[in-house]
Amino acid sequence: MSESTIPTGRDAPTEVGDIGTPEDLARADLYGLLASLYFEPPDQTLLDMIVASVPEGSPPPDEAPLSHVWQGLVDAAKESKAADWKAEYSSEFMGVGRPNVFLNSSFYLAGHLNEKPLVEVRRALAEFGLESSEEVTETEDHVSALFEVMRYLIAGDDVEISNLTNQRVFFNDHIRPWYDDLCDAIENNPAMHLYYPVAALTREFLAIEGQAFDMM
Repeated sequence: MSESTIPTGRDAPTEVGDIGTPEDLARADLYGLLASLYFEPPDQTLLDMIVASVPEGSPPPDEAPLSHVWQGLVDAAKESKAADWKAEYSSEFMGVGRPNVFLNSSFYLAGHLNEKPLVEVRRALAEFGLESSEEVTETEDHVSALFEVMRYLIAGDDVEISNLTNQRVFFNDHIRPWYDDLCDAIENNPAMHLYYPVAALTREFLAIEGQAFDMM
């Protein structure tokens, strides 16, 4: 099997196929959006797209929890500018020396970066025939990279790799054990306002994903 590169970043949604049900493609798109938001702060074009997803005059969101947290992200995008997101991302996810909030699974599962969880992610990627882009400096256990893998496993065009079984195994092994801790770290940080709704959307979406995989 030849190796494929998992893209990460703002233009990544153009680099997988469009195979699957509308529901699955919507899942893939949401993984792609979250990957982009965690990989780098959004530019104004992306913020405008988020705002436009709920046109002015639309009825209030329905009772579904995912609708409510999506509206929270839309409100945050509407009330801010790209420079605000850049400032918050830089100060909290990057910082000087040690970031205030880590985005890597190794930190939450092992207490340090570049630990066993990273090795396990790399092993899983090798089994899928995937590798990280040479242009990406973040390690493969970065949340954006993990979300890009899930997007590929949903919408990729190789059914031997992109299937529900691999989605469930990868999610349960590499995302489920720590995403709540990441969301807690963001939501409990008083300096994080714009990424608060991103964390809320992440938590709700991944909880739905987990429930669905449990029913398989």
